[in-house]
Amino acid sequence: VGASSLSIPVNPAMRNLLIIIVLLSLSGPPAMAHFQELIPSSDRVGEKTARSVALELVFTHPMSRGPAMEMATPARFGVIGPAGHEDLLAGLESFKVDGKQAFRTNYRFKRPGDHIFYLEPAPYWEPAEGRMILHYTKVVVDAFGSRTGWDSLVGFPLEIEPLVRPYGLWTGNLFRGVVRKKGQPVPFAEVEVAWRNDGSVVPSPDDYAVQVIKADGSGVFSYAMPRSGWWGFAALVDGEEPMSDPQGGAAAVEEGALIWVYTRDL
Repeated sequence: VGASSLSIPVNPAMRNLLIIIVLLSLSGPPAMAHFQELIPSSDRVGEKTARSVALELVFTHPMSRGPAMEMATPARFGVIGPAGHEDLLAGLESFKVDGKQAFRTNYRFKRPGDHIFYLEPAPYWEPAEGRMILHYTKVVVDAFGSRTGWDSLVGFPLEIEPLVRPYGLWTGNLFRGVVRKKGQPVPFAEVEVAWRNDGSVVPSPDDYAVQVIKADGSGVFSYAMPRSGWWGFAALVDGEEPMSDPQGGAAAVEEGALIWVYTRDL
């Protein structure tokens, strides 16, 4: 019997599965933008509001609303405010998101002034990318309308310095910042931008889930936020020194500088 006349029955379900596998292999791996969230229940605290905020620390994919990734106990967590530095690490409470460990806490404001909450998480091993991920993250909360100190730096090895006050923003405002590494601007740094989906939008395809922009030669970037809610800006660079992976081998490092800002509709 000639090969051209050979007929082999194929189960329709199996045929469809094979088609899906082929299409996925042609399309390449999906874009998985990891963002370290540090989200307070409000970006502003006033005389007529509660004097405390709840903060959640989740390592996740904001636009797709997950999946979350396991967080180990952070290396550092605290706040810089008018009273100076406060170490808040001991007050973190573990909880589960998508079955993965995350953290939360509450903070009560005692004095007027901007409060910069900051997080240095434990490095995260990403087997799909074969590297460690370390995202230095911060968010600013204004207490009682003081509006001072919002542009102070935490002193992270990699950090975004805001050039626009990072609270009290309207939808459509242009946010600008400088990417700094060891205090110096990072020319043409790549910055990923993600909106934290509150459930009101069907998760976008990969190309829309994360926006990608580049800083200019002075390390300055800008982005106009088109929707109300929390926006994360993540400047990503390659780490200078490798870290040990879970098997004890040398792994490349992705360092990220993140800042979260909130916008409201006018």
